[in-house]
Amino acid sequence: MKLIVVSGSGTDSGKTVTASALAACALAGGQRVTVIKPVQTGVGADDLGDAEVVRALTGLSDVHELARFAEPLAPGTAARRLGQPGPQIGALADRIMTFQDCDLVIVEGAGGALVHLNAQGQTLLDLSCELRARIGAESSLELVLAASCSLGTLHSTGATALAVRAHGLAVDHLVITDWPVGQPELAQLCNIEDLPSYAQAPVSGVLVQGMGTLDQAQFGAASRSGLAPALGGVFNTAEFVGLASRP
Repeated sequence: MKLIVVSGSGTDSGKTVTASALAACALAGGQRVTVIKPVQTGVGADDLGDAEVVRALTGLSDVHELARFAEPLAPGTAARRLGQPGPQIGALADRIMTFQDCDLVIVEGAGGALVHLNAQGQTLLDLSCELRARIGAESSLELVLAASCSLGTLHSTGATALAVRAHGLAVDHLVITDWPVGQPELAQLCNIEDLPSYAQAPVSGVLVQGMGTLDQAQFGAASRSGLAPALGGVFNTAEFVGLASRP
């Protein structure tokens, strides 16, 4: 089993589209794929959450949401307001490990990497450490950081990467999630060059704005062209950065 944890540099950083793109590429490669959203907030009992977005974009049926809170808050906060402790890391890991017969398990976080999932202040990074300890040497865990390329991203990306390393983990892949369809701004052009040093990870994909509105066929093609071979696509990072950095 290969396990990919998708975190973000903040809320609305493009985690769901990134997880969907990873799933689409893996499906196109004939892999058995599962996408798991451990905690969903901001949707009611009958509302569509991120899991349904993944299904709609990829056609994948093996998508699972493990806990849900209606209020659009950090999971730990939403749980506290209901008088609940919030989902426990051990229990979430137990559920995720039941899918280890798949080739690829993709775990999408909620909010940023340091958002509290429960009253103990445990985070997605704590869950990642727990999963890494469980999967064994024959399996692998990689962390994908979904980040913006717009003004303000350098601090949030660098701070997230610092927190990742403090947990004994590493950002294995940096995926830009909001590259403009038209002419990029100066900050976006410069950030493409600067972000790898802040994240201490290579740019392993650039996804264009609006991908979440595509149909399944269009989304699959955009995912393949937007993700590097290490993530199942054909994106050429060096070529893209070279073209983007031209005066």
